[in-house]
Amino acid sequence: MFTGIVEEVGTVDSLHYNRLAVRATTVIADMISGDSIAVNGVCLTVTDIKNNSFVVDVMPETLRRTNLGLLHTGDKVNLERAMAANGRFGGHFVQGHIDGTGRVVSMTPEGAAVLMRIESVSDIMRYIVEKGFIAVDGVSLTIVNHGERSFVVSLVGFTRDHTILGIVQSGTTVNLEVDIIAKYVERMTGRSSNGITVDYLQSKGF
Repeated sequence: MFTGIVEEVGTVDSLHYNRLAVRATTVIADMISGDSIAVNGVCLTVTDIKNNSFVVDVMPETLRRTNLGLLHTGDKVNLERAMAANGRFGGHFVQGHIDGTGRVVSMTPEGAAVLMRIESVSDIMRYIVEKGFIAVDGVSLTIVNHGERSFVVSLVGFTRDHTILGIVQSGTTVNLEVDIIAKYVERMTGRSSNGITVDYLQSKGF
């Protein structure tokens, strides 16, 4: 379990077949093999640690369904260790199970913040509600508003300075994990995956 509060921005050392090596400092301080680590919001298992870097195995399905398959040596990635039992819960429940990807379509300054609009498919958008949570590349964010095919999140200066969202541009592919609560509501109401509506979720306060 993660919270969507990024601890460090790491650097890709290599990606060969299904082995991803990432250089880092903070997250490897007490890391051991077998630990869970979120890389751009994807929950992965550490298989090796050496020379200020760690290695994770990435399955072909994960490479296809997330932006990890687009990484190259030198690229920056968001990193978060699994939440400690005595840690602060600063974001929201993030599982590290990516639901799909989105495409950044605009970055618009608004005062000290930047509004990032992300376009995604209906399987993602049906869970999007105003003021709800979403994890974007592993970063816990609040949805400002949404349309039928896209939604907007606001990036404060701290988020831009301490995560890779500060360097994304229009056209960038980002990993998306919707709020698990929305999925439970869908399941408990007995609605099919194509039948639940945003209006219903909003009427229940989600």
